Amino acid sequence: MKPRIGITASLGQLDGRRRVHVPAAYVDAVAGAGGVPIVLAPADEAEAGEALAAVRGLLLTGGNDLDPRLWGEEPRPGTEIIDPRRQAWDLRLIAEAEERRLPVLGICLGCQELAVSRGGRLIQHLPQEQGGPVDHGGGGRPRAMHAVEVDAGSLLASFVGAGTLEVNSTHHQAIREPGRDLRVVARGPDGIIEGVEDPSPDRFFLGVQWHPEDLCDRPPHRALFQALCRAAL
Repeated sequence: MKPRIGITASLGQLDGRRRVHVPAAYVDAVAGAGGVPIVLAPADEAEAGEALAAVRGLLLTGGNDLDPRLWGEEPRPGTEIIDPRRQAWDLRLIAEAEERRLPVLGICLGCQELAVSRGGRLIQHLPQEQGGPVDHGGGGRPRAMHAVEVDAGSLLASFVGAGTLEVNSTHHQAIREPGRDLRVVARGPDGIIEGVEDPSPDRFFLGVQWHPEDLCDRPPHRALFQALCRAAL
């Protein structure tokens, strides 16, 4: 039986109507890696456990910003907070997935959610705080490309390889402090955290700041989704 992978979704307005949406690239990446994609539309957070009962792994997708009040800061200009229903839903899904020890892969916002769920803090607006050689894209298209250094011996390295990896980038926030029991396993040339994981044995709790779903034609990035699906068997 193929592993069922839950995929988080956004809430937003389209054509004057409130809609649930998820970029098809996430769905295609999971299906291409041998999994069955199941979209977990934001609902009452109390139902998160029931939603996860239908899947064997969790993929946290990208989106706008978490509310900085989660880590004790007031929102700054340029912060675009995600729908509060999605925020509560995603964080409850993470907590429930941890309790069940389900494999979890977080991408961009999803990576940041992993950190905040463990008590970490974010940089609200990279251009204001971080100078350096890397263009992180700020949400634009096409996505900027840059290198990251992946730590040898990490779970991430076992999938994508240790050392230099070319990634894409479109974010104006990033992890400042990763939170309890999370190890930083990838950084950009400017020191920005690009990958975190729980190093506990037999644990798949991994976040990357880039968007591997848009790089699945490249084996290292496709390998992340293949690894999630294997862990969910």
